[in-house]
Amino acid sequence: MRDPFLIDGPTCISFSGGRTSAYMLWRVLQSNGGLPDDCCVIFANTGKEEEETLRFVRDCAAHWSVPIEWIEYRDDDQGFALVDFNTASRNGEPFEALIRKRQYLPNPVTRFCTSDLKIKPMYRLLRDANMLADGLSMMVGIRADEQRRVAKMRNGKHSESVHIENVLPLAIAGITVQHVNRFWGGQPFNLELTTFKGRTLAGNCDLCFLKPPAQRLSLVAERPARAVWWIRMEQAAAIGKDVTTDGARFTKDGPSYASIAEFASKQVDAFDHDQEAIPCFCGE
Repeated sequence: MRDPFLIDGPTCISFSGGRTSAYMLWRVLQSNGGLPDDCCVIFANTGKEEEETLRFVRDCAAHWSVPIEWIEYRDDDQGFALVDFNTASRNGEPFEALIRKRQYLPNPVTRFCTSDLKIKPMYRLLRDANMLADGLSMMVGIRADEQRRVAKMRNGKHSESVHIENVLPLAIAGITVQHVNRFWGGQPFNLELTTFKGRTLAGNCDLCFLKPPAQRLSLVAERPARAVWWIRMEQAAAIGKDVTTDGARFTKDGPSYASIAEFASKQVDAFDHDQEAIPCFCGE
């Protein structure tokens, strides 16, 4: 079987900042003797990633001597800004700017946060670098044990104006969460976020509404400050401050973030711990 980590054409590696995508990057570097000239690595920061995630992205670049482009959404003609570890947003600024532009909150049905905060800024950077052309591969860190996400990603469509192929080397190679965790157990650095059954609960946006309520409850109980921004966004929507009342909750059928914070403060757990997260483009 051909090495799925071998790059033979223009490729963008979508680096989420988690252990899985970092492992994918490491395998690419091993298979290609470094990062090929026609390949780039992009980390899209929403402003709601944990500080540990930002340090991990920085450390991957330093330990492996690989350039990682940090980008953030901007509501301007360019659509993105290049940042770094020191200048990256840490209080949800890009996410909030997008919500105020859209005038409503994203939700499980209309998940514009993923497309507008990550995918579109990445495309615009690739366009400016003259890499956004037919034949570009988008390498995404989704494992073989994430079957629903694998199916969703393989059936996904990009812009009609350009053909971009989603490439899932981890899935092709049969890599599971056990392989990833075993790898990081032997490394001199790691993502310093708590794992549960091998998965990083606080990965990607800290309290993403696609995470089950029980998972968000645990995260708020661990760090109550995590809920502050999400509560403020829902409260602003509820009173019509810069966003309409049509989108006053991130999840209409689930608990509000204020309720989750209240349950966490009272150590009340009323949620289903077997509920799975909704799959999306964001990887670990």
